[in-house]
Amino acid sequence: MTSILIVEDDQGLNEGISFMLSKEGYMVLSSYNVADAESKLQHHAIDLIIMDINLPDQTGLAFCKKIRKYSQLPIIFLTAMDTEEDIIKGFQYGGDDYITKPFSLVVLKERVAAVLRRIHASNTSNIYQYMDIQIDFDKVLLLKKGEPIKLTATEFKLIKLLIDHKKKVVTRTNILERLWDIDGNFVDENAVNVNIRRLRTKIEDNPSKPEYIKTVFGIGYTWGEQ
Repeated sequence: MTSILIVEDDQGLNEGISFMLSKEGYMVLSSYNVADAESKLQHHAIDLIIMDINLPDQTGLAFCKKIRKYSQLPIIFLTAMDTEEDIIKGFQYGGDDYITKPFSLVVLKERVAAVLRRIHASNTSNIYQYMDIQIDFDKVLLLKKGEPIKLTATEFKLIKLLIDHKKKVVTRTNILERLWDIDGNFVDENAVNVNIRRLRTKIEDNPSKPEYIKTVFGIGYTWGEQ
């Protein structure tokens, strides 16, 4: 299901947009400031952001510029600032569309659908985005905050296995069977622990408190996306 984050401090407008998009079958999350929006981006897989420019703790333009350092997540600006200069600035900061207030919810719905279609059509690579990690599986490339992270072939296969089974627990036995025991050779289970530890060191901000690769004690591991 496509997930949309609405960042709008006008509660009535935020709720109205949320209700309309939920009826269209989208999963909708709401934030009323940038701080909460950043938290939701870290804990949810978001497909599109609808964001006001004038927010109480930071401008939507500044937040968009920050996001663009590590992600091409589509962003639609909502604002009462309707001069040509304002609109150009919205695109220059990385916005994918710009809608001036007041606006029709029906028009917004169609603009959302159009942006999602355009992004989907232009995304010819097999790219996965979660929090500040972006993985291009076709190019075998992992970026964290826009910077490439060098992984071994085994580490890349391991992270792909976990992502392919996100929201499920992948047992250590499963990992051994899928990645190391392909030829029927016995591999010590410690190999799993070693590779998990190395991978966490490369992708986690704090490997002792992992956000991406979480341990399910006594069973195995699960990817952070819920």
